[in-house]
Amino acid sequence: MDPATATDAVLRPSHPVPDNARPVRGIEFDNLHHRPVTVDDLVAGMADMGFQASAVGDAVNIINDMRRWRDADTRESTTIFLGYTSNLISSGLRETLRYLVQHKHVSAIVTTAGGVEEDFIKCLAPTYLGSFTAPGAALRAQGMNRIGNLFVPNSNYCAFEEWVVPILDRMLDEQEAARHEPDPLVWTPSKIISRLGREINDERSVYYWAWKNEIPVFCPAITDGSLGDMMFFHTFKSSPNQLICDSIGDIRTLNTLAIKAKRAGMIVLGGGVVKHHIANACLFRNGAESAVYINTAQEFDGSDAGARPDEAVSWGKIKADAQSVKVYAEATVVFPLIVAATFAKAATE
Repeated sequence: MDPATATDAVLRPSHPVPDNARPVRGIEFDNLHHRPVTVDDLVAGMADMGFQASAVGDAVNIINDMRRWRDADTRESTTIFLGYTSNLISSGLRETLRYLVQHKHVSAIVTTAGGVEEDFIKCLAPTYLGSFTAPGAALRAQGMNRIGNLFVPNSNYCAFEEWVVPILDRMLDEQEAARHEPDPLVWTPSKIISRLGREINDERSVYYWAWKNEIPVFCPAITDGSLGDMMFFHTFKSSPNQLICDSIGDIRTLNTLAIKAKRAGMIVLGGGVVKHHIANACLFRNGAESAVYINTAQEFDGSDAGARPDEAVSWGKIKADAQSVKVYAEATVVFPLIVAATFAKAATE
């Protein structure tokens, strides 16, 4: 081989580096010895670190922009849609989610049935730390249910049944009493969740605060869990009259909320129905202005969970010029850090 050719291959000249290029650098702990390390120190150091650390830094910047934005004419703020899957309520991330709702940092929630019922169940009895490797057959024999490395005793669901069934009875009575009224009572998933939030009357509950602060909680898959089981059993107990749940009423409310938003932001932990339900609502306004996705899914299988924000741009669910990022990380690891650097920080500003 000609040495000149080899030299050209190895030492090919670089194009000029753009003026706005960010050098890679990390956290200089030596510079922080004079005081305790803060969340701001960590996030600022992560922003230029590369890989998923930089994605976390981008998420913090996007969310801070969401919460600080105000419409020039009306001073209305960003309508922030928060979505999360049920496992996150089962985990200790529930307290972080409750904080956001308690302090009115979000405008609406979309979650799954487990994301609703597990919140109420935790008000009745604890969930415990366990092990990912605990044998399923042995747990079944012990009446113990496993969610990852969390254990939920079957007695928790029995306590939930004892609590929720009398409420379903009263809701049915109210529905039937108003059947022939000019404005009959029509239960929707969000109305059911609000009612249960009122009934639980427990400040540890996400949905107590959602009820108290009038933050709607949408759950298009409300029957896909223990709450659905209780509704199923209730149909036999209450026959011939049955509790009626109108999902169409909620889709009208959610989509209208997106359409009327001066600016829309999405924060989605996990994927599936919660991710798409929010994104599809934003389609009706030709896309959200900002989006933060946090999950571990990959896009090679075409799943909605794995899709990056740019795929939603192709559908008109996120605007082409929107600020968006996907953080490839497990939410319990990174979301408390992100909240500490955004919404929780706002409390001290």
